Amino acid sequence: MAKKKRKQEHVELPEEFLKKVKSVTAKRAKTVIDHILEHGYITTEELSEKYGYDHPPRAARDVREQGIPLETFRITGTHGRKIGAYRFGDPAKIKGGKLGGRMAWPKNFKEQLVEINGARCAICFTEYESRYLQIDHRVPYQVGGDPQGDLNPFDFMLLCSSCNRAKSWSCEHCRNWKKDNLVNVCRTCYWASPENYAHIALRLIRRLDITWAGDEVSEYDQLVKLSKHARKRLPEFVKDVLRDKITENTK
Repeated sequence: MAKKKRKQEHVELPEEFLKKVKSVTAKRAKTVIDHILEHGYITTEELSEKYGYDHPPRAARDVREQGIPLETFRITGTHGRKIGAYRFGDPAKIKGGKLGGRMAWPKNFKEQLVEINGARCAICFTEYESRYLQIDHRVPYQVGGDPQGDLNPFDFMLLCSSCNRAKSWSCEHCRNWKKDNLVNVCRTCYWASPENYAHIALRLIRRLDITWAGDEVSEYDQLVKLSKHARKRLPEFVKDVLRDKITENTK
């Protein structure tokens, strides 16, 4: 069966907008931009299969962090299921102050963060070699941009790749990230201040990320066995154990 030809979207874009998007040189963002300019939109399937990006929303976020507005919509992929796709948003919403993307980190900046917080993820508190940790804005760049003046290490955090992806997904689905852009709302979120927060992406919820590493793995395995014996899912079982401990200490 012949492959169905893709229907392109032809949208007339202002010359000034085109000039700005074509000025972007960052590789991943430029890949997304060039594809949209040629085809009208780009799908998560194309980002993954054609360009090899294992986290397509991160590639779209790179474009937004360049100050270029993107809209997310749904489309039927080649396998017949609905997938995400991105196209340019309202040209009037281009953020000139962010054109050019994030600032480059000083060479010793990660070393400063490690010295302050240790070589561990700020979300799950797992220790890693420094090279496996990623520098991230506590308040998402999309909301707060880069800090003005001297670089303050307390405006940033070190994250493992797994927690960074989880933070990206949660933030990108938050109303404050998509619409309100209130910095103080982000500062009181779990993803910015995991040790002292009021909400998670505006939801009244509490979260505890725990990892077991090295010699602790046997303890985790024991928890799994006990939860199966109790016929409970592991998170439910751990909560019950903690509830019993709390009740014991409050008697």
